[in-house]
Amino acid sequence: MKVAYVFSTAGQTIDYVLGEMILPQLEADCHGVDVAGMFFLHDNAFVLREGDPLGERLVDVADEKEILLMLCDRCAEKRGLAEQVGTDDSGRERYEPRNTFEDVTVGCFPDLYGALGGIGVDHIVTL
Repeated sequence: MKVAYVFSTAGQTIDYVLGEMILPQLEADCHGVDVAGMFFLHDNAFVLREGDPLGERLVDVADEKEILLMLCDRCAEKRGLAEQVGTDDSGRERYEPRNTFEDVTVGCFPDLYGALGGIGVDHIVTL
C-alpha cells in the first residue's frame, strides 16, 4: 500500500508525529507502507528549511526511498522558503523553493495531485 502524508496541524505534529513516530519507522524500514510523498502546510514547512536537524534526517530517507517532499507554495513564501517566479500558461502563480534542502519542491494541491497521480497512492493521510 502507498500513502502520502499532509502535515496541516500546527504545533507538535512535526516534532512528535513525524520526528518520533513516522521518521524512525521509515529509517528502520518498519513503517508498514510505502510513503510516496509528504506535503507541508503552515509552520510545518520549517522542517524543510536548510539546516534543520529533523529535516536533514527526513531528506536522507526521502532520497533513499524516493519520497516526494513538497511545501505549500503560499505557506512557504510567507515563511521565506519560496519566492514567486512567474505564472504558468493558465495564469497560476509559480514558486521556487528558497532556503530549503535540495530536491524540496513547492506547489499547491493541484501540483501535489499531479506529482502523486502516476504513483498509485492508495491513501492520503492528513495529520
